[in-house]
Amino acid sequence: MQVGLKLATEAFPPNEVVRQTVRAEEAGFDFVELSDHFHPWLDAQGHSGFTWSMLGAMAARTERIGLVTGVTCPIIRYHPAVIAQAAATVQILSENRFTLGIGAGERLNEHVVGQGWPAVRTRHKMLTEALEIIRLLWQGGYQSYDGQYLQLEDARVFDLPDRLPVIAVASGGHNASALAAEHGDGLFATEPRADLVEAYTGAGGSGPRYAEVPVAWAADEESAVQEALEKSRWALTGWKVMSELPNPVNFDAASATVKPDDIRQQFSCGPDLDAHVQQVQPYVDAGFDHIVLQNAGPDPDGFIDACAGGLIERVRALTPSS
Repeated sequence: MQVGLKLATEAFPPNEVVRQTVRAEEAGFDFVELSDHFHPWLDAQGHSGFTWSMLGAMAARTERIGLVTGVTCPIIRYHPAVIAQAAATVQILSENRFTLGIGAGERLNEHVVGQGWPAVRTRHKMLTEALEIIRLLWQGGYQSYDGQYLQLEDARVFDLPDRLPVIAVASGGHNASALAAEHGDGLFATEPRADLVEAYTGAGGSGPRYAEVPVAWAADEESAVQEALEKSRWALTGWKVMSELPNPVNFDAASATVKPDDIRQQFSCGPDLDAHVQQVQPYVDAGFDHIVLQNAGPDPDGFIDACAGGLIERVRALTPSS
């Protein structure tokens, strides 16, 4: 079992994200994961720095901790050739500590380049082509690709690492889990669903299985609830909403009816480490072996201290209860 920390690039400025990475390494986390957004989910979050610049700084400021994108969409805002080059460079700079988390994206970030937002089935076909292009470029040499949606013309990534990054593919359904097994090296999810893991392993997947666990740490429960309500209530809208809305103002409207009790049902809130361990258990039971603690509380340093003080080891020691 490995334990990671989700870094909210939408909630903190870039220098602070890098600082928290250093603190996470000192605290004993196995890896950090950061999102790759153009916009924040809510205006109240107030940030959305360029993930790939932060990754370079994180690689330079740390020595041991793994670096993971959670997740990058390589089909519209980025061409997969750019991501193939960027991921290879981060792998070199981090001395083989990088994992490329890949997904089919959200309208929130992808519509900004004016290329529209395809239906989910089309996005998955585009993602398959993107993964094929990345793999092709990582073989070395000049490569071309003529897909239904994506093309590559006589391109070469000159700087390739001695060990290619693991590719973990995000899944919210059985088809995406099968795609992860066929075209990726690992699985990425945000729900404690055993069926996603079973679909992945049933299709031949055998790599790491990442899952984000929503927690909200604070010195008192009410502070945790209020911070999560202000800045993380978007997470309660569900994936069919989260993937389709175009701007923070839309998420503000869509989550306007979320109440404190709704937050308590979704997040483990407050200082009680037992509650946070219990929050993680269903994800372990579902078969995930890379647990990502996603803190929505108001005090990132306090949370990291609590993790160093015992939460990391308690999560790392969890085994399936069944």
